[in-house]
Amino acid sequence: MTRHRGRGMASINYPIGMNLGGDPSQALVHSNPSGKFTVALSSIDLGQGMKSVTRQICAETLGVPVEDVYVDTADSDTGPHCMGSFASRGTHRVGNAVMAAAREARGVMMEAAAEELEVNAADLDTDGRGNIHVKGAPHRSISTKDVAIAAQFKQGKTISGRGIFLVPLSNVDPETGEMSPATCYAHACLVAEVEVDDETGDVAMVRMDSAYELGRALNPRLVEQQLVGGAWMGVSHALYETPEPYYPDPIHGPRDFVEYLMPGPGDICPHDIAVLERPAPDGPFGAKGPGEMCANPVLPAVANAIFNAVGVRIDDLPITPEKVLRAIKAQGGARPQARR
Repeated sequence: MTRHRGRGMASINYPIGMNLGGDPSQALVHSNPSGKFTVALSSIDLGQGMKSVTRQICAETLGVPVEDVYVDTADSDTGPHCMGSFASRGTHRVGNAVMAAAREARGVMMEAAAEELEVNAADLDTDGRGNIHVKGAPHRSISTKDVAIAAQFKQGKTISGRGIFLVPLSNVDPETGEMSPATCYAHACLVAEVEVDDETGDVAMVRMDSAYELGRALNPRLVEQQLVGGAWMGVSHALYETPEPYYPDPIHGPRDFVEYLMPGPGDICPHDIAVLERPAPDGPFGAKGPGEMCANPVLPAVANAIFNAVGVRIDDLPITPEKVLRAIKAQGGARPQARR
């Protein structure tokens, strides 16, 4: 029995969102009399951090503390329209809609503050801590809470905004009909190192090194968590998850999700991640978002690493020990490739 080490690499580019019907998302932003803001969405947080990111985008655009913003993703009957939480579109599409709505709400807020301070709205700015002041004269200020009270009970104004993001139609080449189906792409490169047992076919992850270019990381901690979790989702797809029965008899296969095979804590390996920021011109504060692409480069990188370790090419997922062992036996034994 010999355990062979191999290293494989894969790189991808990933289109953000889709382009059917412009892939629209809408958002509503409004203030209550206490100066707190609510963002209304139909875009659902699946655990990817939708609420946290849209909250940050709204607060930054309004110029108020992030703790003064609440995100409500009630349901699609009461919230503004959204195409859905898929295709890595949340940060880009929904974030742009929230930014547009927050800009409109900010405009109303600044007009209301200008009326209270008896200046032009263009002469005002926010400090990000819940105050609005005259530019160059910070002592002349008013809190966003007092502005909200004055707007509602004195001026008769609603501090609110509406926003929608729609992907612009692509230009069409009159000669070829060629179009650009996406406005921005995220990119990734991942190197996987594995150890393959030529007697059992078992594949163990040794380490991963990756680089992701995803526009701008609006919340670095959330981005890191999503990249780590997504990579292990990719490992799970590559090596473990299958509802199919194992050889030689169906009774050895998983019968339900209690027995469904996925990697556990003992299967996790070190993973070094580099996040490269190249702001997208049409992204909210330059963001694209990682989303589904987290898992994508892992699968081909693991397959390439197995080939590098024992010389067998397997293109049927998941790459189970049975498949590895059969392939090794079919070629007459392990044939490690040169490592560079």
